[in-house]
Order: sequence, then structure tokens, then C-alpha cells
Amino acid sequence: MTDDAATTGLQAYVVGGAVRDALLGLPAGDRDWVVVGSTPEAMTQRGFMPVGGDFPVFLHPSTKEEYALARTERKTALGYQGFTFYTGEDVTLADDLKRRDLTVNAIAQAADGTLIDPLGGAADVAARVFRHVGNAFSEDPVRILRLARFAARFGDFTVAPETMALCRQMVEAGEADALVAERVWKEVARGLMAVAPSRMFDILAQCGALERIMPQLNATPRALAAVDTAARFDMTLPQRYALLCVESPERDALSQRMRVPQLCADYARLLPIMLDGLARRDDLDARLALIERADALRKPERFEALLAAAVLWDERVAVSAWSADAACVRGVDAGAVARGQAANPAGIKEAVRKARLAALAP
Repeated sequence: MTDDAATTGLQAYVVGGAVRDALLGLPAGDRDWVVVGSTPEAMTQRGFMPVGGDFPVFLHPSTKEEYALARTERKTALGYQGFTFYTGEDVTLADDLKRRDLTVNAIAQAADGTLIDPLGGAADVAARVFRHVGNAFSEDPVRILRLARFAARFGDFTVAPETMALCRQMVEAGEADALVAERVWKEVARGLMAVAPSRMFDILAQCGALERIMPQLNATPRALAAVDTAARFDMTLPQRYALLCVESPERDALSQRMRVPQLCADYARLLPIMLDGLARRDDLDARLALIERADALRKPERFEALLAAAVLWDERVAVSAWSADAACVRGVDAGAVARGQAANPAGIKEAVRKARLAALAP
């Protein structure tokens, strides 16, 4: 079946982020399509491959873009999983747009370029305002996370007062308590990798969600400013997460609660240790202890990344000197030292330590 045959006569519209970003003059990304007046059987007959779980989504036979049948939703339980979906042929494009989160994400574009915008999303794009589509926003607590993430991505957008008020009502109703750790981390990670991560946590704090989903986080102004600086330097997710948690004594509990990747948890655990050790550069024993504790010998790349994060927190950190120290210690041949202690195996550890201290000494 040809690509033309797959889409000829199909009522398909580009929706969501691709339309929004085009209005903002941003580079084109992945396009999502909504299909009106079709059925799963008709889509498969056209050559589309079904991939949906809860509701029918299909991959185009050639472009592999996602095409979802227009649908309506009905909330059946607390949280973001308590929904039933209806995808009958009678569901209109307007019906589908009404169940979306924000007006700026509820704009469709026809094949001829015409915008279908029944909810005023284009005007809100122009005004740089995030506004919820309708009361259905309150049925899905993930939308609070998405709103906060969008605020981090689009730093010049504001949140409509009525939308912030609705988010507060949702939190007070316990909706945020139903969010599972994996979904929270997925959105938080995306927000941390945005251009202004601090805005995500500011929005979450304003509506009361932050203390519900990340109660162990002490999101101080200094920590949030450091994360924004890390974003400007295009630092990695583990570096940004470590800076976010640097003033949170319960960072280990936070990492466990959100089930963050082990690398992120390690960075968050090690950065405060690094900062404490880096401040004691005049103590030779402390210098070696930090290099060994931070595992700079086996994981030099991680050590360098932590140094880069540390200097954002404390500009006095002598990055080049510490890098040189780690290189000196790595240059010690521990195997050769051990062989020299063949007659006294119990003394190997101390002999290696003394050799490393000698390498560090001026």
C-alpha cells in the first residue's frame, strides 16, 4: 500500500506541540496526528500499525508518525489512571481538543494549513499565557506536572491566575497524592533539562504540589539559581539533579522516593561530600581521602563532572588543581607497590596510601 493510499480521504489533523511550536517560530519536531471519523479496523486496512494501549494509536506505514483516533475521556477514579476512553466515529475534532490540557496545546492544523482553534489557543500563544482548557484539566494530576514543565521550557510564559487557582484546588483535593514516583520523575527530569528549570519548582511550590510529591526537597533560591546556571552551561541531568538537592539533607530519601536513576542518586549523594572535601585543600590527608571516596581513580569522568557542578556552587573551587591531584594519584602503580610489600601483605594498604600521598605532596 502506498503512502498516498494510507492517508487519502482520511480526516487527519496535526495537533498539540507541533502546532504550538510552529506558531512560536520554533524548529519543527515530531508531529502528532488526530484522526476523526475512523475506526481501528479502517486504520489497519490502510496499513497503519496499532501501538496503542488504553486507546487506539497507530503508526503511519512510512513516516512512523503517531495517529490517534479522536477520543473523549471520562474520569472514573482518583489519580491519572482512573479514566475510560471513547473513540467512536461520532467523536468530533472539537470533542478531542476539549479534553486536552492547555489551550496552547489544543490547536489543530488541517492538511491545507488551516488552523482549527475553538479554544483560543493561538491568542494565548501570542500572549505567552498557559491557560487550562476546561474543568477536565482537574481530572488528571499529571497536568500540574506538565504545566510546571512547560513553564520551565518556555520561560517567557506566565500561568493564568485561574489555572493556578485550579491547580491549588486539585492539590487540596488530594489529586497530587495519587501520582506515582515514575511519572513524577519523568516530568521532573524533563523540567530539569529545560532552559529555566527553577520555574518548574516555583510553579509546583505555588500550587502546593511540591511538598506533596517531593517533601524531602529543600528547593532553596540558591539551589534553584545553580540549576538554572547549570542549564545555561548545558550540564547533564545528574549534575542538575545534584545541584537541585545540594541543600536537602534528605536527598537520599528523595532519590529513593522518586526512584531516580542510580547515576543521578550517586551525583546527589556525592556533591555535598565533594564540596566539604574541596574546602579542605590545605590538608593533604583530606585531599587524598576525597579523591578516594569520590572514586576518582575508577571513575575519572564522574569526578570531573562533579567538579564542574561544584564550581557552580562555589566559584573558589580550584578545578584544575583538583584534576591534577586526581591524575597524580591515578599515576601511582598500586600493583607495583603491592608487589614491593610481598613480604608484608598486611602493609599493602598503608604502603599504597603513602605512595599516593607522596604523589600529592608538593
